[in-house]
Formats: sequence, structure tokens, C-alpha cells
Amino acid sequence: MIKKIAFLSFLFLSLTSRVYAAPTTESLQLSVDTVWVMMAAFLVFFMHAGFAMVESGFTRAKNALNILMKNFITISLAAILFFLVGYGLMFGTSSVSLIGSDGFMLSGVEDIGFFVFQAMFVATAATIISGAVAERMKLSSYVMMVAVMTAFIYPVVGHWIWQGDGWLTALGFSDFAGSTVVHLTGAIGALTAVLFLGPRLGKYSGKKVNVIPGHNIPLGALGVFILWLGWFGFNGGSSLAADPELVPMVIGTTLLSTSAALISTVLYTKLRFNRVDGSLSLNGVLAGLVGITAGCAEISLGGSILVGIISGVVLVEGIHFLDVKLRIDDPVGAITVHGICGIWGTVAVGLFSTTNGLFYGAGPSQLFVQLAGVIAVIVWTMAVMGTFLFVATRFAPIRVSQKEEIAGLDFTEHGSNAYELKEVILSNNQETVDGKLALADRLNSLSGSNAEEKI
Repeated sequence: MIKKIAFLSFLFLSLTSRVYAAPTTESLQLSVDTVWVMMAAFLVFFMHAGFAMVESGFTRAKNALNILMKNFITISLAAILFFLVGYGLMFGTSSVSLIGSDGFMLSGVEDIGFFVFQAMFVATAATIISGAVAERMKLSSYVMMVAVMTAFIYPVVGHWIWQGDGWLTALGFSDFAGSTVVHLTGAIGALTAVLFLGPRLGKYSGKKVNVIPGHNIPLGALGVFILWLGWFGFNGGSSLAADPELVPMVIGTTLLSTSAALISTVLYTKLRFNRVDGSLSLNGVLAGLVGITAGCAEISLGGSILVGIISGVVLVEGIHFLDVKLRIDDPVGAITVHGICGIWGTVAVGLFSTTNGLFYGAGPSQLFVQLAGVIAVIVWTMAVMGTFLFVATRFAPIRVSQKEEIAGLDFTEHGSNAYELKEVILSNNQETVDGKLALADRLNSLSGSNAEEKI
């Protein structure tokens, strides 16, 4: 027995155990940075739920399912195309500072987390188009637009500004989280499409501008709250590291700019229209978010409040100008929110940057660079998207027929509806349920002969 115990003890002691190396400071920092960027990516992904709610809530019920499907298709298609070609064009080795030349299908790419984070951004740029073209564009045409935007237009803009060797980067152009790269690019794509589509039926009658109200403003408001939450990851995650000084500052400027924009919009609509406009105020939140996105890392907390205040006013006047003066029908205000406010946010860097801003004694050079970048992105996006749509419309219309638009895209495109709505309006015969008058008939009998008109 003693021999067996001795033998087993010797055998146990002779076994080698696996040695675990103690984590280094660098490895711990890398882990923390990775977790932060992934959490930010999750928040940006969640923003797409916000976009879906805002777009569907601000439009009519008969098109809600179509909008939901477009948002799901957008993020799915964008992720695949960005993997196949978009990431390479955007972050591959620069060719004459204009376009990436390798890294397609992530060949040779080690930082997959960075790809995931950037894939959320490319989908955001594309989904901006969805709201602007809502209620009248064919789903197939929209899908083709998303493909062009995510596989080519957006990656080229991103290469110019974010790759590190792009020509706008060399000029000193600054866009920390994408007022121009993401929002302006998506908005110009949307504007180009709307110019080809024209307004919705009934939007304009002669010189009169008719309001086509959304069917569920509370749903839209929930979407705005979701976008506000997700934007903390959108801007904060753009630090690409869990920097204890930079990240809180970025989130702080984002919070203050947005809050100021909401208050500014509320007060300005009361002054401008003698009432606090609900839908404009909700869009004011988004205006403040877009307005601070470019400069959230280099504008002070006080400066961010000023940026937000101006964003709210720009939002109201921008929507009024496009809708009334130019007669450009944008159901959710996406072109103003992401386009005009994106321009303002980019220009604001040249004014309010604590290092290069005009108001901080650095001169106008940064402002001129910001303006040059804005112009370049507008020309590029409109030229490519315009060419694509011009060619596409030579083969088939991109807009649904008049009958399909009146019926609603939910039924004509998907054969279903977002809501199960059963309207029982009887003209001649009264329907009975178990020998009793149906609810609609009882209401009609109580209300008199004009009940049907009242309903």
C-alpha cells in the first residue's frame, strides 16, 4: 500500500502543468480598448432600430412594413458588400490618395473588430436614403442604390478622410466621427434620388404645400431616443480606444450639443410658428447629434452648446427651405438633418476647434479646408449617384405606379401590412354578428345619418 501511494505521488509530481503568463499592461489595455469599441459597435447597430422607428413613425401606416424591410435589407447588404469590396476601397493601401487597392474580403486584415465597427457606419450612411425616398420608391431600385452607396461611393469618401493617406487628410480636413463622411454623404445620395423621384402624390397642389402627417409620432419619438443613446457609441467609439480623457469629453459634447439643439428647436418653432412643433423638435435632437459629430473631440463643452443651438435653428429653416421654397419632398427631414446639419457640423470645426478654430485665434485656414472637403464630397456623391440613377431610369422607372402609391407599398411590394386594421364601413347593408348589429352599425345608428362621413 505504501509503495502504491509513493508511486502515485511520484507520478503526480512528475506531471507538468500548463504555465500561464501574467497579463502585461499592453495586453490589458488592448483588451479594454477592444471591449469598448465592440460595445460602441453594438450601440451603433442598435441605432438602426431607431432609424426604422423614426422613418416608419413619421410616414403613413400603409408604408410601415416597407420601411422596416428596407432597414433590415440595408444593414445586411451593407455588411456583406463592405466585407467584399468596401473595406478594401476605404482602408486598403492608398492609390494616388484617392482609393484603396487591397484588403478586399479582409485579405491580410487582422483587426476584425475595426471592420465590424466601420461596417455599422457604412450601413448608417445608406439608411439615411431610406427615409427621404419613403412611400414612393421601388424596393428593387432602393436596394441597387444601397449597393452603389456601400460598395463604392461611401468607401471612396472614407478613404479620402479616414484612411490616413487620403488627399483630404493631407490637407488637414477634420471629421472625427462622420458629419461629412457618414451623414453628408448619405444625405446627398438621398437628395439625388429625391430629385429623380419627385414628390409624393398630393404633397403639392399648385402653390400650396400640403402636410402629410406621420401615423405614429410616439413611435418616432422612441426612435429618436434610441438614436440619441446609440450616438454615444457612434461618437465615443470613434476614439477607437478606451481613452479615459477623450471618451468622456466626446460623450459630454455630444450630450450638451443635442440638449441645446432640442431646446433651440422648441424655442425657435414657438417664435417662428407661434407653436412648439413636435416633429421638428424631435428632428432637432438629431440635428444636434449630427452637428457635433465632426468636432466632438476638439470642441469645448461650452462650444458644443453653441453648435447645438445653431443646429436647431438650421434644422427648422433648412426643412422649411427645402419643403416650401425648393419643393423637395423629404417625408422625415433626412436631407436637412444629415445634409445641411452635416455641413454645419463640419464647418463648425473650423470655427470652434480649440486647436485650429477661427474663434480661437488660429485663422481661417481650417475653415477653408473644411469647406473644400464639403464641396468635394457633394460633387463626388451627386455625380456618381446621379449617373447611376440616370442609367437605371433609362431601363425601368424607379418609382412605383400611381395606383401602387395610393394603395401603399406594404401591400404592393410585400403583399402584407404592418398592422392588422379591419375597417367595417357599410354603405347599404348592415352586417350582423350572432343576430346583433356589428359595432360599426351600432355606432352609425347612434350617430345618425351622417355617421359614415364622421367616421
